[in-house]
Amino acid sequence: MAEWWYNHVTGEVEEGPQSLGIDRDGPFASREEAERAPEIAAERARRWAAEDASEN
Repeated sequence: MAEWWYNHVTGEVEEGPQSLGIDRDGPFASREEAERAPEIAAERARRWAAEDASEN
């Protein structure tokens, strides 16, 4: 089963880890999911911020 990665430096999707770990996010189960990596990260950040705000 292939794993997909999103390189946040180049904005490219990689099949398998091709770049430095610090430059990529993943793994993702599909190319489509990896393409949405910035959107997924933003959604998670909003959710975590909301959770933190509700704890205070």
